[in-house]
Amino acid sequence: MPEVNNADFTEAQEIDVTPGEENLDLLLDVQMPLTVIMGKTIMSFKRLLQLGPGSVIQLDKTVGQPADLYIQDIRFATADVVVVDDCFAVRIKEILGVDHGELKTHSQA
Repeated sequence: MPEVNNADFTEAQEIDVTPGEENLDLLLDVQMPLTVIMGKTIMSFKRLLQLGPGSVIQLDKTVGQPADLYIQDIRFATADVVVVDDCFAVRIKEILGVDHGELKTHSQA
């Protein structure tokens, strides 16, 4: 039969931890994927196989509607699509907050 011993735990000490910039500095260089979604559509696999150069895919958003920005599949902002130096870019329009109940996961949007 195996020997069973009682565990002796020392009492945890309370330490005042005040959030400061030195703690935040650890996170500032963390890279996170940012996804911009201009619109969505559903198509059959047959239609997908028919796509080629020059094919046009119609999305569910109309011209002028903001794009959705996601970090780690969490919708956090809306933005307008713009062009900067011949590249697509986004201009943040609104940062969504938890208090508005607007944060949604990518699968819910």
